[in-house]
Amino acid sequence: MTTVTAGTIEHWAREKPDAVAIIEGDRSLTYAAWNEAADRVAAGLERHGVRRGDIVVLRTQIRLDWAILSSALAKLGCSLLALNWRLTAAETQYVLGNSGATVFICDDPDPTLLKPAFEGMNIKLAVSIDTPAEGFVSFQSLIDEPPVPRFSAGDPPLVIYTSGTTGLPKGVVMNTREVAKTDRRAAEYLQDVASKRPQRSGDVVMLTLPMHHGAGPAALWGALRLGNCIVLLRRFDPATTLSLVDTHKVTVWTGVPTMYKRIAALPQQELNKYDVSSLRVLGVGAAPVPPALKDWIDSYFGAGKLGEGYGATETGMITHLAPGMHRLKPGSSGLAHKHVDIRIRDENGVDLPADSVGEIWVRTPATIAQYLNGKPLDSDTLDGEGFFRVGDVGRLDEEGYLFITDRAKDMIISGGVNLYPAEIEAGLLRHPAVLDVAVIGIPDDEFGEQVKAFVELRPGASAAPEEIVEHAKLHLASYKRPKSVEIVAELPRNTMGKLLKRELREPYWRGRERRV
Repeated sequence: MTTVTAGTIEHWAREKPDAVAIIEGDRSLTYAAWNEAADRVAAGLERHGVRRGDIVVLRTQIRLDWAILSSALAKLGCSLLALNWRLTAAETQYVLGNSGATVFICDDPDPTLLKPAFEGMNIKLAVSIDTPAEGFVSFQSLIDEPPVPRFSAGDPPLVIYTSGTTGLPKGVVMNTREVAKTDRRAAEYLQDVASKRPQRSGDVVMLTLPMHHGAGPAALWGALRLGNCIVLLRRFDPATTLSLVDTHKVTVWTGVPTMYKRIAALPQQELNKYDVSSLRVLGVGAAPVPPALKDWIDSYFGAGKLGEGYGATETGMITHLAPGMHRLKPGSSGLAHKHVDIRIRDENGVDLPADSVGEIWVRTPATIAQYLNGKPLDSDTLDGEGFFRVGDVGRLDEEGYLFITDRAKDMIISGGVNLYPAEIEAGLLRHPAVLDVAVIGIPDDEFGEQVKAFVELRPGASAAPEEIVEHAKLHLASYKRPKSVEIVAELPRNTMGKLLKRELREPYWRGRERRV
């Protein structure tokens, strides 16, 4: 006999079948309807040859159907590879080949544009959610399947692709919750992380974070485990966000700094239209948060609600700054979670004392040992004690609060999204007139950083900046393309020929408290 596990979709379909579970625009599902839809989709996928252990790509925006599909995959015992819906066909093809995925599900307006990504891949089933297309099974046909009751043990195994400093995306299998079933430290770590963003039964949780980032699925499944109502917003809009809070009396919301900045930029008359007093817990992370923005959040949403988190896909959450502590520890990312160790090291890997600035290395119960289908991480990334090199520079004060001051790895964070210059540079170098290129992040009031490229042309060649950006559309997703391109006679290098990107960054970051 199969038992219903507490906190799963089957549990809530039995305990509170008529409770509204999920809302997106004018669509909503009760827990019973969500479970039945997942049973139908699971039956349809199985009929098309999907089996336990398959890696299934979900390339969609935030939407109600993502929740149905994730529950269906949990019932089938499949892994869920959450893919960025803005990737080009070439970028998508790399992920398919690297991961070994066999099923592809998307909500692209024209799915046929992705067909080149399937060439040479082992894709046995492609599904289009919205648009009928040759070679794609319609999502509606899966929903129309007779439901076959199935049971899941919780969330499906989640795979997130994160770019590496080499520019090649790498898959991270996020299975800490599975490990926690037999590892006390992992279980206590997860409990501590959850306690810092305390959902409780009866909360209404709004989700605006992308589903190809670990925080999106975590918010959805965290609400599901407690049987809470989830409000989805497919594309972030500041006024719509406030309207949803007001209409549905949202109590919990986490956003990236850019989202809060866009809300703060609304006219005061617009801000005054909405009642946001229902919000009990606010979260922010994925990028540095200016102190002035934290003060504004306190003034508009109410003091003592905002918590800040710092983490990485490869390590899970590392620190948490409790509500109100940003006034006592301005600029800090907070204290380490339970069973998380942080070391500040010099360039030789030697541990430094408190208040010394160096590279941040962390050890958490969620730290990976290797990427999906990759070799074990080398000692430059993961040492023999289990400490992972995060790629940021910072310090720990005497009380253990972490302060991030710079970035060691060559990475840009724009709107909470990690962008790796090596990948962007590779795309720009495909232009026949480009000899060399250096990509950096420069300050941006809304997104934190924006992408800027410095281009050195081949002798005798000519190309306008606009032409280089236009050419990049063939190889780079829109959010990776430079916002500006500057043609230079020669890129700065040291005597060994290494690019000196700090010289390019310096004029833009001079006089600022932090360089990231």
